[in-house]
Parts: sequence; C-alpha cells; structure tokens
Amino acid sequence: MPEIHYAEAEGADIAYTITGSGDIPLVWTLGYISHLEVNWAFPLFRNFAEALGEFVTLVLYDKRGMGLSSRGQPGTPLSLRMDDIGAVMDHAGIERAAIMGESEGGPLSTLFAAAHPDRVSHLILQGAEVRERSDDDWPWGDGTDEWFEEYVAELPGTWGKASENWAVGLFGEELGDPAWAADHLARLCRHACSPREAVAWQLASREIDVRDLLPSIRVPSLVLHCEGDRAVPVEVGRHLAEHIPNARYVERPGSEHLAWLHPERVTGDIKEFLTGERATRVTDRILATVLFTDLVGSTDRAARLGDTAWRGLLETHHTAARREFAAHRGIEVGSAGDGFLARFDSPGRAIRCAEAIVEEAGRHGLEVRAGVHTGEVELIGDDIAGIGVHIGARVGGLAGPGEILVSSTVRDISAGSGISFVDRGRHELKGIPGDWQVYAVER
Repeated sequence: MPEIHYAEAEGADIAYTITGSGDIPLVWTLGYISHLEVNWAFPLFRNFAEALGEFVTLVLYDKRGMGLSSRGQPGTPLSLRMDDIGAVMDHAGIERAAIMGESEGGPLSTLFAAAHPDRVSHLILQGAEVRERSDDDWPWGDGTDEWFEEYVAELPGTWGKASENWAVGLFGEELGDPAWAADHLARLCRHACSPREAVAWQLASREIDVRDLLPSIRVPSLVLHCEGDRAVPVEVGRHLAEHIPNARYVERPGSEHLAWLHPERVTGDIKEFLTGERATRVTDRILATVLFTDLVGSTDRAARLGDTAWRGLLETHHTAARREFAAHRGIEVGSAGDGFLARFDSPGRAIRCAEAIVEEAGRHGLEVRAGVHTGEVELIGDDIAGIGVHIGARVGGLAGPGEILVSSTVRDISAGSGISFVDRGRHELKGIPGDWQVYAVER
C-alpha cells in the first residue's frame, strides 16, 4: 500500500497516494465510492493501478466526503470539489498532469480540464458519466424518477450488504457475479461512507450535468467505453466523443463498467495516448492448478459475533489458510473479502490443501467451500489471468458448505492419487462455453 498523504483544501483534508515512476503524472478520479486502502487491497484494482504505474506517476485520491478524506460533505458542488484536484497536485508538487475520470469522477475531471487547461496535459474519460437524470433531452440516464426515489428510500437498509451484489453493475459478464466480488464491493461501500452519506451522494449526483462544458475542452482527450457497459450506457461515451473537440474514442467489447478486469485492454490505449507508444505487458502461459476458497454465511456470522470478534476469527482463518498454502507448495495470488485464490503445480496438492483449509475452518465453526481447476493460465507479474482462472472461480461458486468441487480435468489427471470423486453432474458455467462436468472430492 503506497503511503497516504493529506492535502488541505478549503477546510477539508484530501487523502491521496502516489505510485509508479513514469515521467507523466496522472491524477485518477474514481467513481461514486472509493476508499484508498480498501481499493488497494482488491487484487483487480491493484493490478490495474500497478500496470498504469509502469509508465506514469499515478496519483489516487479520495474525493471530499469519501473514504479517508474529510467526511460529511457529500453534497459539495462540483466547483468546490474540482479545486480539491488542484490542491492535491499542489501538495504533491505537480504543476501539470493528465487527468483521468472514471464513472461519477468523469464530470469532475471534465470540469477541471475545462476550467484549468493550463494544468491539464491530457483528459481521459473511462466509463464516464455526463448526466444521470433521464429526460427528453437525455434518454440515457439510469431510469425514471420513480425508480430512483424507490432506490434512495431502500438504500439506508441495504448499504454495504453483499446480498445486494454491487458486482452486477460494475463488472462484466465474463467475471459474472461471484460472491468474493460482491463481498469486496460491500466492504468498500461500508468504508467509503455511511448510509446517509450514500443517499446524499446519490441525490447530489442526480443534479450533475456537464454537457454544455464539452465543446469548451481544449486539451487532448481520450474517451474509453465498453459497448455493453451495464452501469453507464455506451451512448454516453459516444456523446462525449462527439461533443469534445477532436476527442479520440475507443469502444471495446465486453460489459464491464470498470477497467480493472482486463487492464491489458485499457492500459495500451492510455499509454499510446499519453506517450505515443503502445503498452505491452510481458505474459507467460503455464499449466497450473487454481484453487478458490470462500467462506459461506460470513455476513450472518459477522452480524452475530460483532465486528471485533469477527475480525479476530477471520484473521485466524487467513493465517491457517496461508500456512496450508506454504505446506502444500501453493502460491497465494490474491485475497478479497473472505476468500483466496492460489495456484499449485499439481491438482493433488491443491485438493489436499483445500481439505486442510476446510477441516481447520470447521474447528472454528466456519464453513468453507472450494473450487479446483487445472488449465492454462497467464502469468502477469505476480498475478494470473485467463479462462482457466474463470473456470476455477465458477466451479467454486457451485460448491456448498464444506464441499470441494473440481473440474473433470482435475479428476482425469488425478488418477492413481488415492483421491476419490463423486459425480455432481454437468453444469453451465456463466461466461464459459459449453457444459462442464463437475465432481466433488469424497471426504
């Protein structure tokens, strides 16, 4: 985690971090919710940030009223929040920078670029909004006022709950709707702001409209949008590109709203725009066995125990899981919420490791489910990616409490290992072509 700094801006403290060592400073304004430390703990986010840091000096900050910055100011107008960007740049000793706005951070970045072209070298808008409210002149908002009023009324009772599954609107169909993503985003919500503050943010964001500012932007601009974006329709990205003078527009396939899922699809466009050179990340493909683990019913258990007791129990589980990874020659790839992703050089070791984790968790009254798959994966630094990872996640998502499910590939190459399997039938794995035979490890 990069060091947290604080810039003073009009009676507020704005938290920010700096990472990377590129010649070009890039200030990234995140979307509706953010918390620097929680975001950084999420492997998908961190991987994207580090990929950007290979060719820029990346500045991340929590907006006024959000995360680690001064709270209680969610209704602050864009004009004042815009000055917070300048305050962060001043505190970091940055005279001029590229500005990137994501989702709700798009209008704020647009306003700063229009008002301070002398301080902005480039403007990048990724899945950016321009106006939320639907009307006759702007048909691509997020719904009718009736829908919004109902949503705001329910928000205080649902804020920060994994069951509401924020992953649906933010991640693409290829990732699907895994519990670990929902758990992470629920945790992010809880740390970003309170339920009342979330309502105030929603009400304030409904009034944002920067359409009239677009023709006045005079800095080089890049608009990035997914054709199937489920949070901000692609028509919004096209509108931005059409009305910002000489803007470059890149529309990529997929349905993810955020760029974190496939950083290689976005960082290349950003590097080419900023430097004139295409970003290339060195990837190696290897055969590996991936193991996904996830705690079942953790939200209810945390509610019963209370925060302090639950944190202690969760830390005990994490320590035990990491001990088993080391004992079975596994490599922890990442953790989010209550789950882990690890890779192994053989399916036998992955299964034995999963059995040990499930058994140890049971001693503490916890229930773990696990999924194992062997296939080709991409090594990207310390991370792994590719269809093999997605298959492992989907198989794990089918498992019940205390169950270890494996793909047919794992079962086939484990012959002679002494491990017994029980047929669990054929299943469709979301986002994965064809039907997949799944087996349970007999314990």
